[in-house]
Amino acid sequence: MFHEATLSSLRQGQAAKVAVLKAQGSMRRRFQDLGLIEGTAVECLGAGPLGDPCAYLIRGAVIALRQCDASTIVIGPAYAAGVLASPVSPLPAAE
Repeated sequence: MFHEATLSSLRQGQAAKVAVLKAQGSMRRRFQDLGLIEGTAVECLGAGPLGDPCAYLIRGAVIALRQCDASTIVIGPAYAAGVLASPVSPLPAAE
């Protein structure tokens, strides 16, 4: 059993594509306004000094997202599309 990988699981230099937005209401709309829709490539540029928020490259713009918000964005691997050479693998289920 695997957990879904989310945007918050990306580390600096890793990239992925948006698979599903789990956010609802105004937060979902805000993500869509920022260009976070299915298939969008996203790269993690790094985290703040205390690890939150993280900066992401999204459609040519640098956007900072809190970890709690980034965890509502399910991702899939982007390396097959030539976005980045380091894939994001699913996290194993906790036992």
